[in-house]
Amino acid sequence: MPQRDLYLAAYDISEPRRLSAALRLTRAYATGGQRSVHELFLTPAERQALVEDMIMLIDLDTDRFLLLRLDPRSRVHTLGKAVAPADPDYFYVG
Repeated sequence: MPQRDLYLAAYDISEPRRLSAALRLTRAYATGGQRSVHELFLTPAERQALVEDMIMLIDLDTDRFLLLRLDPRSRVHTLGKAVAPADPDYFYVG
């Protein structure tokens, strides 16, 4: 199984149609998260595909997309009823 790194993906999209498309694209890779910030476990190839698809989707003049790799040495802390993110045994993108 390929090694996946944990990322946080966040975006600020100005137009509702692109916002909806960005949400669908990001959720295709997400294992958790909230409205516009998602937790994603990605291989290098998946990361590249996500970035390329997002570049095609957003308006580079008005929209923003952030993909932040979290340090694998760090511990995950959760609050309340939150569940710590975990890389699933299998991962379906589609």
